[in-house]
Amino acid sequence: MFRPIPGRFKDYIGLPKPNRYQSLHTVVIGTTGRPLEVQIRTLEMHHIAEYGIAAHWKYKEAGNSNTPMTGVDEKFTWLRQLLDWQNDLKDAQEYLESIKDDLFDGEVYVFTPQGDVVSLSRDATAVDFAYRIHTEVGNHCAGARVNGRMVTLDTTLKNGDIVEILTNKNSHPSLDWLNFVVTNSARNRIRQWYKRSHREENIARGREMLERELGKSGFEALLKSAPMLATAERCNYHSVDDLLAALGYGEVTLNLCVNRLREAVKAQQPIAEITSSPQIFLPPVAPAKALLAPPSSKSPIAGVEGLVYHLAGCCTPVPGEPIIGIVTKGNRGISIHRQGCSNTEQIAGDRVVPVNWNPLTEDCGRPQTYPVDIQIEVIDRVGILKDILSRLTDNNINVRNAQVRTFPDQTAVIDLGIDIRDHDQLERTFTQVKKLSDVLNLRRLSQAED
Repeated sequence: MFRPIPGRFKDYIGLPKPNRYQSLHTVVIGTTGRPLEVQIRTLEMHHIAEYGIAAHWKYKEAGNSNTPMTGVDEKFTWLRQLLDWQNDLKDAQEYLESIKDDLFDGEVYVFTPQGDVVSLSRDATAVDFAYRIHTEVGNHCAGARVNGRMVTLDTTLKNGDIVEILTNKNSHPSLDWLNFVVTNSARNRIRQWYKRSHREENIARGREMLERELGKSGFEALLKSAPMLATAERCNYHSVDDLLAALGYGEVTLNLCVNRLREAVKAQQPIAEITSSPQIFLPPVAPAKALLAPPSSKSPIAGVEGLVYHLAGCCTPVPGEPIIGIVTKGNRGISIHRQGCSNTEQIAGDRVVPVNWNPLTEDCGRPQTYPVDIQIEVIDRVGILKDILSRLTDNNINVRNAQVRTFPDQTAVIDLGIDIRDHDQLERTFTQVKKLSDVLNLRRLSQAED
């Protein structure tokens, strides 16, 4: 009865959308000469299109698509569908991917050799397809066949392609894959594999890059020095090995690392001069009365006895960390900073006071805990915050506040305010949290970053 418009016929019954929408679509020329879209589907398909895939269970049990769906029914059927998926999928990340793929339309439809339809983002490659099938398939991907022909792994897939992934137990992801994969799930899994499986190799590669840039003379001593540790902290890593590993797999550039190291060495030089010249002590930058503290028990900071001092909020030092004292220009006495704090870089040498932590004793006056703010970048999945808080609880750490921010690229940033006893406890905590496979980055925040 109507003349169809070429290229406007779509069969979503044979190739359903990822959210299980099924229908026949076509556009024809109507009686008035204007285009008219026609959608043809069964009552059951219409019910799914109107109420979503969770309503399919309700329709099956009721046997009638005209049965009204209440708000409670819709919520219950959605939860039931989630439980069905959870029983089928054992991996939490794969479970999350399945939910997200059901919510968002893909743009390319390809087939497995068994005839199953897989939906991928536009410009997806064979590696994206491999990780979509399963994490281990992607991690051991050695080659790919598209429509029976061997292709390179960066080949862009097209609608209707039949894709077969060749695996080898000795194969592993390559950092070059990050240059052409388009799905965030594949990119995150590649990074996670390198983070977990090749840490020693990445550390060795990072050492080699840094040694080639700085030279072999004194390199080993430099790696163990305070400026190198300060460099790691400035690059938002907890240890020098973490920094070298990040340098090895490309998370940090060599130029950034070298520039931060130069800044840290420059910041350490005034400290060495003060240590070798004990006659330089407190300059007259504030009234003497303002610097005097009331009589009290032994101070937790050695070098400021009888003087007013406070812990700097910019770097929040904790016992066990190298510290320096800075005489303030106001009436706040001496400000205690972590060595390498960026706020001390431009301080004149005559205002620097050599200080350190007193051993913990009953009369040292040290608080039981110190506030520290940390930021954790994670792969966004159900239960990740609970897993992190469990690690903190295992280390007897109190959480003062928590804030979670999610982003469209399937990552999330968690800001936590925690109470720490000393540097050793903080180090153990960082190590425990980093063992979670979904943790991408962990760093300590300063007040300026907040």
